[in-house]
Amino acid sequence: MASFEELGLQENLLKSVADLGFTVPTPIQEKAIPVLLSGTKDLIGLAQTGTGKTAAFVLPLLQLIETTKKFPQALVICPTRELCMQIVNEVELFKKHSPGIHVVAVYGGSSISMQIRDIRRGVQIIVATPGRLIDLIERKAINLEHIKYVVLDEADEMLNMGFQDDIEFILQNTPQRDSTWLFSATMPQEIRQVSKRYMKDPFEIAVGKKNTTNENVDHQFYVTTAHHRYEALKRLIDFNPGMYGIIFTRTKADAQEITEKLTREGYDIDALHGDLTQQQRNKVMDEFREKVLQLLIATDVAARGIDVQGITHVINYELPDDVEVYTHRSGRTGRAGKTGVCMSIVHSRELGKIRLIERMVQVPFHKLEIPSGKDVCRKQFFYFMEKLLQADISHGDYETYLPMLQEKFSDVTKEEVLKRVAALEFDRFLKYYENAEDLNARERRDERRATDTRGDRFGDRRRDTRGREFGGNGNFTRLFVNLGTKDGFYKASFLQFLLDLSDLSKDVLGRIDMKEMNSWIEVDKKVANQMISSIDGKKYKGRRIRMNEADSVRKER
Repeated sequence: MASFEELGLQENLLKSVADLGFTVPTPIQEKAIPVLLSGTKDLIGLAQTGTGKTAAFVLPLLQLIETTKKFPQALVICPTRELCMQIVNEVELFKKHSPGIHVVAVYGGSSISMQIRDIRRGVQIIVATPGRLIDLIERKAINLEHIKYVVLDEADEMLNMGFQDDIEFILQNTPQRDSTWLFSATMPQEIRQVSKRYMKDPFEIAVGKKNTTNENVDHQFYVTTAHHRYEALKRLIDFNPGMYGIIFTRTKADAQEITEKLTREGYDIDALHGDLTQQQRNKVMDEFREKVLQLLIATDVAARGIDVQGITHVINYELPDDVEVYTHRSGRTGRAGKTGVCMSIVHSRELGKIRLIERMVQVPFHKLEIPSGKDVCRKQFFYFMEKLLQADISHGDYETYLPMLQEKFSDVTKEEVLKRVAALEFDRFLKYYENAEDLNARERRDERRATDTRGDRFGDRRRDTRGREFGGNGNFTRLFVNLGTKDGFYKASFLQFLLDLSDLSKDVLGRIDMKEMNSWIEVDKKVANQMISSIDGKKYKGRRIRMNEADSVRKER
């Protein structure tokens, strides 16, 4: 393995790297840095988050920048404000011994006038989210004519969030660039198309295989019934008392509901979803980073770009509909050489989906039993004893109080003291789990039948005995909508998009069938008209959305 000195970095950058305690480059750094230092070669880097890819492009940028020129020379585009700030922080750390280089973060939810003022003071590196950057371009507040290097970070996430048109607009407005560097965890077709249009013979680097997950993550799944899903979540949290993790839900309604339930039961937890203002989002993230919060509950869209170190567990309250989403979720843990756990709570009918994800990410999934109530109490008890034995008593003036304690407990045995301490700590757990039921779904004969996965990535399209799709449930109305995968949606984001517009809960939804140009979705008959009136006629990326009953579409034809 090469050292940083062998990669071709200048002395000032090597000094910054040494100051930060880095001795050996990660695989993506070792492969990318020598290529990028040329400044003229386009590059595609496939690597999971947490592999050191930010430094892989930041260090070459700092070496290529001409400090005497006080105008934007490098542009880094990323999906979220959080990632934007993280990249700027890394630039600041690595440019410690490189005077004359200035960087600015450009993102929504913050004063645009202050960002314009920072740009006009003279910066060489701009780190931006697509929406705010386009706003600045249209205001003529930023000039990208002299941009020589463009970095697209987390490119797949930007496409999942619907930024493809924005990215192409930005690339069209940087005509003088010498090179384009694209970093992504996965390589969907849309990214391949962007690379063909805007990159010339890109050098490709892959750290790990496409769509694979971090090898440091243990993938587990627990099978329960649908109505026991929340209890299973609570039991898994209680069985892992040192957990510091993220729980992923499909919708913001689920995120809020679970947060409220767990908060009432005394857990340090908060939610991250699309309804939060930027100020509320900042507060939640600050508390989570500082570990004031033990758990964060988030939707996939709200969690884009979050990079928090030390996360021990990721829990899928429900499986995502897209394997790439699973890859992003599980990639939040097991970073920087540490191990992590990704747990999924599944219904017995989702076992086929588990096996398909397992094949696609190319790692084994372990089926584990949901712990019993006694198991939880035993685990909590041992965890408490360990904390008790490791408690630091060297800094307090405990000697002053020891005579009073000895006098108070003179007639109480050591065994009784220990019992009382345990009772104070465990009374709630012991009462709650005294008669706890078995939450594991036991396999039934009718649940062992193979699922039909034809025409759908995860087998959600099934047929009844007459061969009809969507199960023929009389309580549902089948709706047509002229949005599909070509609009940048995957199933989870599409469902959340519909629920957000209609202000409905996910309970009203049945099955969904997504095509490239349009989709069909089952909705509870009682709210079908509400969904249609809320969505039909609205606009998405300038295109009018059309939604109506699927039967009426067939009649029109």
